[in-house]
Amino acid sequence: MKGSDFGNDFLWGVAIAAQQNEGAYNIDGRGLSIWDVFARKQGKIKNGDKPSHACDFYHRYKDDILLAKALGFKVFRFSISWTRILPEGTGRVNKAGIAFYHKVIDECLELGMIPFVTLYHWDLPYELEKEGGWTSHLMLKWFSRFVTVCAHEYGDKVKNWIVLNEPMGFTTLGYMIGKHAPGRLGIDNFLPAVHNAAMAQAEGGRIIRTEVKDAYIGTCFSCSEIMPYSDKEADVKAANRMDILLNRLFIEPSLGLGYPHEEGFNLTDRIHLHNKAWKYTERMKFDFDFIGIQNYFALTVKHNPIIPYIQASEVSAIKRKVPHTAFGWEINADSFYKMVKRFSAYEGVKDVIITEGGAFFKDHLVNGVVNDAERIQYFQDYLEALLRAKGEGVKVKGYFAWTLMDNFEWAEGFKVRFGLVHVDFKTQLRTIKNSGYWFRKLMNS
Repeated sequence: MKGSDFGNDFLWGVAIAAQQNEGAYNIDGRGLSIWDVFARKQGKIKNGDKPSHACDFYHRYKDDILLAKALGFKVFRFSISWTRILPEGTGRVNKAGIAFYHKVIDECLELGMIPFVTLYHWDLPYELEKEGGWTSHLMLKWFSRFVTVCAHEYGDKVKNWIVLNEPMGFTTLGYMIGKHAPGRLGIDNFLPAVHNAAMAQAEGGRIIRTEVKDAYIGTCFSCSEIMPYSDKEADVKAANRMDILLNRLFIEPSLGLGYPHEEGFNLTDRIHLHNKAWKYTERMKFDFDFIGIQNYFALTVKHNPIIPYIQASEVSAIKRKVPHTAFGWEINADSFYKMVKRFSAYEGVKDVIITEGGAFFKDHLVNGVVNDAERIQYFQDYLEALLRAKGEGVKVKGYFAWTLMDNFEWAEGFKVRFGLVHVDFKTQLRTIKNSGYWFRKLMNS
């Protein structure tokens, strides 16, 4: 496999996120995010880690973008911190925050890199969370204000936009099971958060379409192939329910299909009942130019009657003794291939970009070298699967590695490392891992 096999116009990129990389949480007028507050609560983040400084991208952005360029990437995907632009979430615009992203964008353009801007990557302003956050009926108004400001400021320089990063992730983890910020629990938080996010991703697309000439607009979804543990009817139905939740809940409304619905599945029944969703089908629809796919693992599930609504639970890769990452996530390139094919097959999907892809393994820095052979094999297998899908006619336009450098990995803190570049979080020293050099060789081949 060579980089040229994917075509000369293929977009090779790396992705980072504001909350995970920038640090500088309390300077130049930035407001607090839900993650700044959540991380202060005892026991919420592994080892008591906090994103206060993270990778200090805020002060080191020139070096880090140059590093991405030196590795051979064409695209630099980053997110805009809502709290840097609008410290209270709405209203007053912070000029220092506006200026920072102009500098980041200008640096990308100066180096000949293509900036892909993510509007929302999980860092909701805390001031808005106090008013209900994603469960509030005002969410669409707040989000529209943020998107409009960003479009006006950066639309003449940035043409590639991603509206939401993994809405399934931040609504489930943050508003139903409480593992992520803001730490809310229960179906009555989850349902309105889902509905507001589904409408926000479409409304954000409409605003960018109106305000930015020649914009290339997408949004990105997490996805996982869901496999039943056995051929028993109960396990098959459990897998189907999990599939509705994890794979269909956001893409189908965006395509004008409304929420996925299955008779007798309490969760989707309640979404329809709670939101009278049929009234909002058109508002949740937007004609995206591309769909971002982020596939980190396959899931095998079995029927579990004690789990509310979904009545399904995972049978871990470790228990099944199949290949897995240090996270315990199943490694399955064929499953990745199937999900790329499946999402591209939806009527209305034009292009597909793998907007994140990567894996956590236990890296060891020895004499200035990180020999992360497992990560290299992971990328080799998954990119070969992607090339197979591309060869079969899937309009795959790019692959963005997650992530450029080790960062604040949400509730897992700093111990979980996905980067192509090792970061010493005490000194901020960057060391390119062998996987980073592997990518450079691939893209230059």
